[in-house]
Amino acid sequence: MVTQLLPEIGHFALILGACLACVQAVVPLAGASTRRPLWMSFAQPMAWGQFLFVLIAYACLTASFLLDDFSVAYIANNSNSQLPWYFKFSAVWGSHEGSVLLWSLILAGWGFAVSLGARHLPRDMLARVLGIMGLISTGFMAFVLLTSNPFARLLPDMPADGADLNPLLQDIGLIIHPPMLYMGYVGFSVAFAFAMAALMGGRLDAAWARWARPWTNIAWAFLTVGIALGSWWAYYELGWGGWWFWDPVENASLMPWLAGTALIHSLAVTEKRGAFKSWTVLLSIFAFSLSLLGTFLVRSGVLTSVHAFASDPDRGLFILVLLGITVGGSLLLFALRAPRVRSTLGFHWLSRDAFLLVNNLVLLVMMVTVLLGTLYPLVLDSLGLGKISVGPPYFNALFVPLTTLLCAFMGLGPASRWKQMPGRELTRRLALAGSAALVIGGLLPLTLDIEWSFSVALGLVIALWVVLPLLRDLWDKSASKAGRWAGLKRLTPSYWGMQLAHLGLAVTIVGVTLVSNTEVAENVRMVQGKEVSVGGYQFRMTELGEYRGPNYLSDRATVEVSRDGKAVTTLHPEKRLFLASGMPMTETALDAGFTRDLYVAMGEKLDDDSWAVRIQVKPFVRWLWLGALLMGAGGVIAVLDRRYRRRVEASTASDTRSLATQEARP
Repeated sequence: MVTQLLPEIGHFALILGACLACVQAVVPLAGASTRRPLWMSFAQPMAWGQFLFVLIAYACLTASFLLDDFSVAYIANNSNSQLPWYFKFSAVWGSHEGSVLLWSLILAGWGFAVSLGARHLPRDMLARVLGIMGLISTGFMAFVLLTSNPFARLLPDMPADGADLNPLLQDIGLIIHPPMLYMGYVGFSVAFAFAMAALMGGRLDAAWARWARPWTNIAWAFLTVGIALGSWWAYYELGWGGWWFWDPVENASLMPWLAGTALIHSLAVTEKRGAFKSWTVLLSIFAFSLSLLGTFLVRSGVLTSVHAFASDPDRGLFILVLLGITVGGSLLLFALRAPRVRSTLGFHWLSRDAFLLVNNLVLLVMMVTVLLGTLYPLVLDSLGLGKISVGPPYFNALFVPLTTLLCAFMGLGPASRWKQMPGRELTRRLALAGSAALVIGGLLPLTLDIEWSFSVALGLVIALWVVLPLLRDLWDKSASKAGRWAGLKRLTPSYWGMQLAHLGLAVTIVGVTLVSNTEVAENVRMVQGKEVSVGGYQFRMTELGEYRGPNYLSDRATVEVSRDGKAVTTLHPEKRLFLASGMPMTETALDAGFTRDLYVAMGEKLDDDSWAVRIQVKPFVRWLWLGALLMGAGGVIAVLDRRYRRRVEASTASDTRSLATQEARP
């Protein structure tokens, strides 16, 4: 009986969570503006309660999926009794309604984490931060309850079985990719909340930046790993072997990442030097607003993509209004408050401050480039001015030179000092690194048995230029009278995190350069017993048979791979037909390696019983995702810095007395 009521229990819990979000949004902010400690103290318990009830709602939906309750419309449309349990678990966020519920849960979870991890903040600051997060939660809860209720019933005409989950989503990548991505998207709401709270309280100082930095770094790390996981999933699951296609929804995740990357560097300058205050606030607004824009693109129906969840104009309009309120309200507050907190600190154009500013400007230009390329076709179409397609040629033509410029200043930053750096000293410190980057980058393709080209050499030079100044800086900073090891132990986690993140970017650049310029891909016709040669490897189809999975039938081939007469591996590509939906799917076979991937994907069966097969040899493709993981790890390590755990007096003695007085009132 209880299991049959799970959707109603979940729906009721979601309503209670929305009510607590409303209280969290109103009372603490009112208390902070009127200096009422009792009202401000509502922030934490409301955040805890909201998270608890949204978690109950999410657990009820998950349990209903696992129990095959097809009386729930969302489950009937996105599950099937034959679906393995782990895909039923991930099917909860496999379509629009559940993904928005997951978004709301993660948002409530971030609020809960801030209420626990930031208890040392001043009482009014914490109240404002949690109050703003309550406002955001209220908007998304209203969106779920009014337009995207995942608990809607089909009673009394419930189907006997579900329509099944989209076969593209029946993969391990979709179990971990969306939660990671959402953790990054939603995590920027914390940076946004800190910026708005600082504006309201008039304290845009180094302390504010120190409080906001760990939360921003964690969100950025999650988003970095989430994007990498999405790229990895598309690479092996979609069957075409690409890792980035400049799809509008891919772009929607890249834009907040670029803004977030600029934000974490701007926060560093604000904390260390007290500069870039207004710039940091603007970047906080941009990062979260672009996350909301991505939500709008995915759920409004304005574009077609494998990532798009909904095509309901009412839902799109709701998110557009929410985006407008967020952007408009925050920019209005910024316009009113920012002139009062303008930074008066100066710096020379040969300094770390200046190089970080230039890098942030380049990142902003890259973000605007992606924004225009993504929205321009949509705007033209909506105005009836025709349809155009903006694809890889546009983005590649702009991104390559911008990335080169970005990396050029990245190499200058670690070798320079704050405020001012003599030009001769900077040249002296970077001369060896620059020369080594040019020589090694130019000769390395020859040692890797890769055909030399300017593009490959340029990519390797850029990557080395990012890494070698870091090594020089590490050598200088680890110098100590007690020895080199003692000097290394003295360095902070924040410094090590920066080193690792920059190294990760260099590794990704190497991967992008080599796989883009040296990969080999061919479409071939294969029959049993036939051998083809691609990229120096020989591929022979030795067997072809049928296979039955838990909810699909497949044609499975056995392909033996050899090189120079020596066996390398055996691959088993498949062409699957899912029984419930009748949809065909390509299951790629991969032989993954540190320096290359062998990629075999079955296409369509041809008239003479042969198969169209796509074979690819992709050098260093794994370095793309290795670099992203290193960047994410760098962001996490930076958060471990001891200074982020310094306690601050949360309230004055007068606040404490005032709170006691209010609590004593009947």
